[in-house]
Amino acid sequence: MPQVQLTRGEVVESSHPFSAVVVHDGQLTQTWGDDVHAAWRSAAKPFQLWCALEALGDPALSPAELAIGAASHAGQPGHVAQVRALLQRFGVEESRLSCGGHLPLNVSAAEAMLRAGEPFGPIHNNCSGKHTFMLAACDAQGWTGDYRRADHPLQRRVQETLTAWCGEAPRLGVDGCSVPTFLMPISAFGRAWSALARAMHDDGDPRLGRIGRAMAANPWMFSGDDRIDLDMMRGAQEPMLVKIGAAALYNVALPNRGLGLTVKIHSGVEAALPLAVEAALARFAPGAWARPEGFERYTVVRSVLGAPVGEARLVL
Repeated sequence: MPQVQLTRGEVVESSHPFSAVVVHDGQLTQTWGDDVHAAWRSAAKPFQLWCALEALGDPALSPAELAIGAASHAGQPGHVAQVRALLQRFGVEESRLSCGGHLPLNVSAAEAMLRAGEPFGPIHNNCSGKHTFMLAACDAQGWTGDYRRADHPLQRRVQETLTAWCGEAPRLGVDGCSVPTFLMPISAFGRAWSALARAMHDDGDPRLGRIGRAMAANPWMFSGDDRIDLDMMRGAQEPMLVKIGAAALYNVALPNRGLGLTVKIHSGVEAALPLAVEAALARFAPGAWARPEGFERYTVVRSVLGAPVGEARLVL
């Protein structure tokens, strides 16, 4: 089974086996490692946004507005401003967001808030765009605002939709942002992302294609500086969309090839993820991606002071 090793000095400190699967036109075509079960987490966001747009009646929205709706954003000022503008557009109060607050994922943005004594809130949560759309969908349909519940009309619609795209009904858990998350074999996630790839190529659901193309055109908006999604998109050599899920789950759509790729680090350690995704793309979609400038930072283990103390390396 393939793995990524993290060293400290000359010693292998930890080993992280991973699995990767490829789905083409809804069919599992290639596997590398086992088709393990996992939680989809934030890599499900394009499909959750699909359900919110359906409930809203497909309003006219800019690509950047759509991208923030499927984002795991870094909480930088541009992200916060975009979410705040959407809240105002939809007439939603920030206090109604049920995602909880945390400091921005971007270190510089977090440090700036701490220096200024600015409190963080739900709008800084990396999922605040998704929650804004969910609340707006509830208001548009006259549903209650307790959209975190698995039996809420919006969440039931999400579950129905994912069952159709994934080819099986998910088991449910609770995501870090408190809405339901979905547990299935990683091939099921790949099946949905292959549908997203086809839709981005105008060979599938128009709403899903609109979401995918908006995200691909605005990678910073659904990610942010120093985030793996932005770095992966910078290395794209052909049309591509990527999305991280927590605990080292990763999805890729390749529209020209009609492929959906899922990578899962079994340990959930995200430091091992970049090399695993790079290796999976090289194996299953040669030529689709090349290392962008600065990607080498993912191969170095550093101390808090920034000194190199080890490396990340692929072992096949």
